[in-house]
Amino acid sequence: MTGIIGAMHIEVEKIKSIMKIESVEEISGVEYAAGELHGKKIVVAACGIGKVAAAMCAQTMIIKYSPDRIINTGVGGSLSAKLAIGDVAVAESLVQHDMDTSPLGDPIGFISGLNIINIPCDEAVVQALEQGVKALGGAVKAVRGVIASGDQFIADNGKKKFISENFDAIVCEMEGASIAQVCYTNGVPFGVVRAVSDCADGSSHMDYGEFLPLAAANAAAIIEHFVANEC
Repeated sequence: MTGIIGAMHIEVEKIKSIMKIESVEEISGVEYAAGELHGKKIVVAACGIGKVAAAMCAQTMIIKYSPDRIINTGVGGSLSAKLAIGDVAVAESLVQHDMDTSPLGDPIGFISGLNIINIPCDEAVVQALEQGVKALGGAVKAVRGVIASGDQFIADNGKKKFISENFDAIVCEMEGASIAQVCYTNGVPFGVVRAVSDCADGSSHMDYGEFLPLAAANAAAIIEHFVANEC
C-alpha cells in the first residue's frame, strides 16, 4: 500500500476523484480515504497546513494503515533559478529550516534525537517520482535536491536567501520534513514531490493563488504515474 499525504484538499482531490474508494475514516479531524488506483492499494489524506498537522497525519497513517511507503505531494516556493512556476522538485532529502538549537552549540537545522540535519529520502522512491515527471512530457522540468520545511509561508527575499544559503535547498514548503521525520523514525520509505506555485519572494502572495491549481495538477499527475507504475 502507498500512503499519499497532501496539506490541502486541492493537492489530493484529483487522486481521490480517480481512485476507487473502499472506505473513509475520520481520525483526529483528518479524513483517510482507502481504496485502489490502477489496481494498487492506496490511502489518501489531506493533513492540514504546517508541520504538526503533517506529523500527526503521517503517524496516524502508519499506525492505522501500515503503508509500505508514504509520498508527500503538493506545492512549494522555488528557492532556485533552476525551478520556474510549474516545474517540479523531487526531494533527495528534507530539512527543517526553522529548527534552531544553535545557542546550545548545534548547527542550524539539527534534529536532536535523530542527530542529523538532512533526512534522506528512499532512493527507489526518488527515482520513481522522477519517472513520473518525465511522463508529463518536456513542458515540466524536474530537479532533484533538498526541500526545506518550516511553519512559515516564505514571501521575503531575505528569508529565501537564508534558507537557500544555509541548507542548499531548492524549494520551501510547510510539511515535508515533518512527514520525513515520522517516516524515518518508523522505518517507512518515503518521498516528497513539490510542484512550484511561487518564487518565495515578494510576489509570492500573488503568484500562489494564481498558479496553485496548475502546480497541484502537475503534482497529482506525478503521483498517479508513480502508483500505476512503481508500486
